[in-house]
Amino acid sequence: MFEVTVSDHMMVAHSLRGEVFGPAQALHGATYVVEAAFARDDVDADGIVLDIGAALAGLKAVLAELTYRNLDEIEALAGLNTTTEVLCREIADRLAALAHDGSLGVTAGDLTRIRVTLRENPNAWASYERSP
Repeated sequence: MFEVTVSDHMMVAHSLRGEVFGPAQALHGATYVVEAAFARDDVDADGIVLDIGAALAGLKAVLAELTYRNLDEIEALAGLNTTTEVLCREIADRLAALAHDGSLGVTAGDLTRIRVTLRENPNAWASYERSP
């Protein structure tokens, strides 16, 4: 299995519902380092999993829809508790959609797995992995 990972960051505002979140129930900001890993069983004829530039451009496009936004106000996230875990899934789903429409320069069938990791700080992170 081969894997290529690209990373970027995003800054968001959101609030979390539920007593378990304590003060994070109020509107607050969060900054995440976002890693997107793309895997396939073997490299292609050019010796790559996918073009790193296309992968990074795809990640940047997905994050542009979320960065500097109040996630509580984004229609696609309405009703969701935008925890780090839930955001991982949302970003992975959006990247998978790009694989399906060819925007990543490979087809969804070429890839075996997409994994998104959000790092809240050097000591805490969450990941979500899905098939494309």
